Amino acid sequence: METSLSSTDAYASLKIRDFKWFVAARFLFTFSTQMQSVVVGWQIYQLTHSALSLGFIGLAEVVPFFGITLFAGHIADIVHRKKIILISNIVYFACAVILLFISTSLDIVLSVHGAFPIYIIIFITGLARGFMTPAQTAFAAQLVPRGLFGNASTWSSLAWQTAEVTGPAAGGLIYGFAGVGSAYSVVAIMSAAGFLFFTLITNMPVPEHSSRESVMKSIRGGLKFVFSRQIILSALTLDMFAVFFGGAVSVLPIFADQILHTGAKGLGFLRAAPALGEILMSVYQAHHPFFEKAGRNLLICVAGFGLSMILFAVSKNFYLSLSLLLLSGLFDNVSVIIRATIIQIFTPDEMRGRVSSVNGIFLGSSNELGSFESGVAATLMGLVPSVIFGGTMTLLVVAALRKLAPKLKSLTM
Repeated sequence: METSLSSTDAYASLKIRDFKWFVAARFLFTFSTQMQSVVVGWQIYQLTHSALSLGFIGLAEVVPFFGITLFAGHIADIVHRKKIILISNIVYFACAVILLFISTSLDIVLSVHGAFPIYIIIFITGLARGFMTPAQTAFAAQLVPRGLFGNASTWSSLAWQTAEVTGPAAGGLIYGFAGVGSAYSVVAIMSAAGFLFFTLITNMPVPEHSSRESVMKSIRGGLKFVFSRQIILSALTLDMFAVFFGGAVSVLPIFADQILHTGAKGLGFLRAAPALGEILMSVYQAHHPFFEKAGRNLLICVAGFGLSMILFAVSKNFYLSLSLLLLSGLFDNVSVIIRATIIQIFTPDEMRGRVSSVNGIFLGSSNELGSFESGVAATLMGLVPSVIFGGTMTLLVVAALRKLAPKLKSLTM
């Protein structure tokens, strides 16, 4: 693979007008969705005071996402991707406005029906997310030349990670100081701003297809493509199992309470540490990419992530634990950017929507099911042993793929 991915200009992709607008739009849209997730969580907790009710929020969004995403990937390969993005953004904006009205002017709706109307709205946003994700990923690859895929993935990841940190923080602060109405107003404004920035991007052509395929044949084609490409499949599998087994986010409240004795304030720092590591590494990778010997670097960083989790599990010092979580974010960001670049490089444009939808299922299942796995493992094994087990399983997956996927191990971009 050519070495032009390692561009000497760290800001090369940002000098492309359309991609610059895309990064700004992605930040604004992600900021609004991340902010909304915190506001909805607080609101439902205030309505129900039930942990189970909070769990239903994720279920209400994940079920439609998984149900629609493969079909959405097919649509992203036969329809203008910008149109899909704009329609999905409009749906998000409309949902934010509805949440605003039923939380303020029409609060009788929640008084009568409780949290149920909110779950319905979140279900709709899950459908929109299912269409948005593959279209957005595939559209980004049309905005930059092949040689800048790696650089573009880095800046796109930085925008997403920054929004993931600042969005929830803004949601909590605005909700706490100004109330639910102001919080949803800001969500709607940021979503509208994201829509405006997306409209500024040039509309890219629909990829050419050699023949018309049925929906099911098209979806099967996307799945077959992923499962027949060793490099893509092994990169997705590596990331999926690392997050599934190695993540400890869902049990951090217990560590903060029972192990580190820091309370809610300490938990906030623990939750922010991996994301801060991701942001720092994104900036570093923009200037010093890891694409030479990318496969080896991917394996090393996923192993480093697993080792960080094992050491975190046995740490009883808050600052050491914080440092290890930050380190896990550094390692994770390298794998995220390399994986994203692998998918962009090895996928033809006419299949990017479908491959992106499969990628979304891999990542979505690892995040959601990973949280479930962490809770079950902690219940059955105990807190510390469960995290050690997860980190160890991550290392074993790395060792297995190093043997079973020689093309990935030797990959250089």
